[in-house]
Amino acid sequence: MILRPAVRSLQGRAPLATLRSAQAVFQPLPQLRRNASVTTGPDAASEASTTQPPKNENKAKTATVAAEPEEQEVIMSRMPRSLEALYLQPLRREAEYGVPSCDLQLRSYSIRNLEFFCDFALRAAYYLGLPAFGPVPLPRMIERWTVPKSHFIFKKSQENFERVTLRRLIQIKDGHPETVQLWLAFLQKHAYYGIGMKANVWEFSKLDVSKAMDESKGEVEKLLETRWEHLSHVSDMKGVGNFEDFLAKERLRISGGR
Repeated sequence: MILRPAVRSLQGRAPLATLRSAQAVFQPLPQLRRNASVTTGPDAASEASTTQPPKNENKAKTATVAAEPEEQEVIMSRMPRSLEALYLQPLRREAEYGVPSCDLQLRSYSIRNLEFFCDFALRAAYYLGLPAFGPVPLPRMIERWTVPKSHFIFKKSQENFERVTLRRLIQIKDGHPETVQLWLAFLQKHAYYGIGMKANVWEFSKLDVSKAMDESKGEVEKLLETRWEHLSHVSDMKGVGNFEDFLAKERLRISGGR
């Protein structure tokens, strides 16, 4: 009767020891260091406890790992440079001397079309190497008309109409005359609907301007000869020798055709 409890206590202690050794052997691998070797034995629990980092360090690492993707999304961009530039302000060149060479005035009734084409003109000037300044908003042009709604007895009832013209100014400084002409031709070729353009261009010339104009007179006349030929009072009536005979034939033909 006295030995039975002792045997039971010994039999109950044996499983606890085996469970403890099993917990020590099957320690979770992620908590071990990368360079540490996996050991199986009673000392594995002590090695695993030494390799576990503090809780504060784990929290700091998880916070940095969570913050890294957000920073990469902001910095990294997979769009091409030409496409990404559409979302940014247009680049500009710096003027060395500040001498104006062209004033381009843009007019429109729609503010959306006007701002779009101003942005297009500034980008074109940058890629041509022209220092562009603007767009500077100019005073609006407001026009009003008062007209009768109808005629006869309803003419006393009148109606008012208003038209507002928006304007912007873009100035080119230190630009070569040929480059400025190329810029204006490019804008004229790719003109946007509802946009009117007016350009004032300045060029440098020599002191003897009158001599240069006399020399260029012959070249201008040659260019205008082809244009003057299309005017009626200068062009010859080819195929008709005598104008009176031609009229007589036409009268006979018309009278006979009737």
